[in-house]
Amino acid sequence: MKLPEAPQAHSPFWWLWERFTDFHTVAYKASHGRIGGRYSGAPIALVESVGRKSGKHRTHPLIGVADGDNLVVVASKGGIDRHPAWYLNLMANPETNAWWKGKKRRVRAREATDEERERLWPMMVEAYPDYESYQRRTDRQIPVVVLEPA
Repeated sequence: MKLPEAPQAHSPFWWLWERFTDFHTVAYKASHGRIGGRYSGAPIALVESVGRKSGKHRTHPLIGVADGDNLVVVASKGGIDRHPAWYLNLMANPETNAWWKGKKRRVRAREATDEERERLWPMMVEAYPDYESYQRRTDRQIPVVVLEPA
């Protein structure tokens, strides 16, 4: 059975989603993570990025899982055919900030190695099972991003 496609990058859905995430970010920061600290039961990390072209600072609420001192997030964008802009921006400018459990910390982003991905992907799917269907929707390998203390 073929899965329905995710809204593609040009879809108005993503404009609406960005307005929702703007509100989510404000509520999270104002409440120190008490509001917006979870989505569908999964914990949320706020991850900042700087646009590689625009230079604009943005904050992204992403499902996150702690792995020791590291945070782990997934660049799924619902399984569309290209990586989300925040992922490309983090790979270009990996030194950033992340909010975890209401506290801001300095981190350095990198893509998980193949060996790490093998261990981390099931952990992320356990936190948010939809990731499995997102991966089936796309031919690209959805990146797993490790946020290490900087």
